[in-house]
Amino acid sequence: MTSVTFIHTSDLQLGMTRAFLPPEAQSRFDDARLAAVTRLGELARERDAEFIVVAGDVFEHNALEKQTRGRALETLKALPVPVYLLPGNHDPLVADSMFARTRELDNVRVLDSSEVIEVRPGVEIVGAPLKAKHATEDLVARALRPLGPTDAVRIAVGHGQVQSRAAEAAPDTIDLAGVEAKLADGTIDYLALGDTHSTASLGGTGRVWFSGSPETTDFHDHTPGVTGNETDSGNALVVTASKGRADVEKVLTGAWTFDALHWEVAGPEDVEELLAQLAAYPDKARTVVKYSLAGTLGLEATQRLEQGIGELEPVFAALYERTRLMDLHLEPGEEELSRLPLTSFAGSAMAELAELAAAPGGGAARDAVNLLFRLAKED
Repeated sequence: MTSVTFIHTSDLQLGMTRAFLPPEAQSRFDDARLAAVTRLGELARERDAEFIVVAGDVFEHNALEKQTRGRALETLKALPVPVYLLPGNHDPLVADSMFARTRELDNVRVLDSSEVIEVRPGVEIVGAPLKAKHATEDLVARALRPLGPTDAVRIAVGHGQVQSRAAEAAPDTIDLAGVEAKLADGTIDYLALGDTHSTASLGGTGRVWFSGSPETTDFHDHTPGVTGNETDSGNALVVTASKGRADVEKVLTGAWTFDALHWEVAGPEDVEELLAQLAAYPDKARTVVKYSLAGTLGLEATQRLEQGIGELEPVFAALYERTRLMDLHLEPGEEELSRLPLTSFAGSAMAELAELAAAPGGGAARDAVNLLFRLAKED
């Protein structure tokens, strides 16, 4: 029986920038995205994969800077197996498409139509490319509609969602039930999807997958009650497909971590716990954390928090507050205030600032209290 092993990936988005990264971290992030593509080639060699399928969004957009474009093309050119690229919503097949440049690469083929491509006897690929940033219909259904059952192992490649992200159904939503009918009758044997950046199996067949991005691109939000976002990115799929069957293995390819964290704090113990959690990240230079805090702290706990965060900030790729979600209040205890060497005007000012800091929107007052507290302690 004919079978084929290939690498399924998507959403490389080469050229992506992140506004929260300082320039030196952005440079390392750029290198990591290219390194993840190189890792796809290494994975293909390790698993004897015949080719790599990129299910859309190869590039961040169609107007990359010259240096970024050149490095991206060189990385694709160096891959050791044939590569099939599907245009997605970030890089649709329009007049100024980046894919015009990839045609110069001998190992790359653009899935620029829904023509069935014979990879080798008994193995076929059919793509559903985007030719505009927003599709007006289910492109996967359109690609599969004229096709019937076949004895060949046929891989379909699409880019989009199987559920609308809006309240009303979007016209480009992929009909999963229709796809599963095509899987059942032997028209296709696997659907490689892109667009969602986390790895996920869809439906009940085990033969429809989002590969996710091979390098993390956005935050995994650990805030209680929050769902969605990137929960399992930085992977590629090794797929072995035969007629009516697909065995899928998820393999880690990425190196970066993006976490969104929330802590409830009420005293020094909570501060030490959250600082320990941050300190425990093993590769801080490739880790981005945005965080929010809720609760009330005294002067000493607040100072310890700011000192600890201040020491950690330079070693993370980025470590910063989620300002709109911050709900931290400063409430000095009477004992704390009594121990400070403040008299007369300074003592009255501290008491007034502490009252303002405890009120909603008291961030500036909290900063002033902390400054006065540090100066008093130093004195």
